[in-house]
Amino acid sequence: MKKICKIFLVLFCFSVMTFAASANQIKMTISVPDPTTSYIYAAAEEFARRASEYSEGTLEFEVVADGVLYNGDTSTGIMHLGGGKLDMVILSTLVYGPFVSGFNVISVPYMFDNQEQLLNFINSEIGEELFNRVNHLGITVVGKWTRSFREITNSKHPIHTPNDLKGIILRVPNNPLFVEFFTQCGAITTPMDFGKVYQALKDEMLDGQENPVDIPASAKFYEAQKYISFTNHMTDAWVVGINSRLFKHLDAEQQSAIIRAGEEVQKWNIAMMAEKDQIALQTLLDNGMEVNEITTDDQQEFINISKTCYPKFRELIRDDELLKKAAKFTGKSVE
Repeated sequence: MKKICKIFLVLFCFSVMTFAASANQIKMTISVPDPTTSYIYAAAEEFARRASEYSEGTLEFEVVADGVLYNGDTSTGIMHLGGGKLDMVILSTLVYGPFVSGFNVISVPYMFDNQEQLLNFINSEIGEELFNRVNHLGITVVGKWTRSFREITNSKHPIHTPNDLKGIILRVPNNPLFVEFFTQCGAITTPMDFGKVYQALKDEMLDGQENPVDIPASAKFYEAQKYISFTNHMTDAWVVGINSRLFKHLDAEQQSAIIRAGEEVQKWNIAMMAEKDQIALQTLLDNGMEVNEITTDDQQEFINISKTCYPKFRELIRDDELLKKAAKFTGKSVE
């Protein structure tokens, strides 16, 4: 009888522990804008794996691709995240521009020279303060990840200088900074949500688009694009955001697990991009695209046009002190 009681007691304690663990488990979705084959999907999966592990299984995540949870409209995604309709969303700083104008400083053409410089900036006190500006939207930043620099693809001819963009119908993000720069380069700019770009390229409503090299590879733009030109004209960064009320609802260990995962994946993401950029480029080449590099002299022509846009950039950033700090950080001149 005593043995039976001991067995019952063990089973009872185990059941209580299991119930407690289950009751404390929180399931969250992480929405990303790009396909399951994209870098950001891979980074989100790695983040989810680590955060779940560090929380000892009390956090469970599902990564949802292609922006389907906000119908491909990034502005809606940001508003739904802040309002609590979405748990976590990973979006680019460039689409946050209408909400946090200071983020435009990251995408000023040729502000940053390389990944290391960009990484140091977003991890600096200047970058930390900038990313925390989303707090007023009801969003908490739990990760700041870099992206590869942006390149131009099109179906007409290689792009070596701004003159080659004249008359090119170019999709750009819904951000006036991009419209201003590429319009001054001579392109016919067409702001468009990313989810519509593939079909517009196929239907020849667009001649080209610009994105990091992984995007035309993962989105199969090579089916409608012939040339990729390594202009390295702009960059942006990923905001790994979580609804603030949800984050505050988590216990300290769960919050720590999420923050730790976000910080670690920043480094993991850089190594992953360096390796996969070459694979993405090879995918484009294998599918018939042609690649061309930009000479230093030709790049200077793009830089010169960028400088003529600074009055407009200042209006868009709405924070001249931030612009000066960023320029000083990267050794550039904005005068």
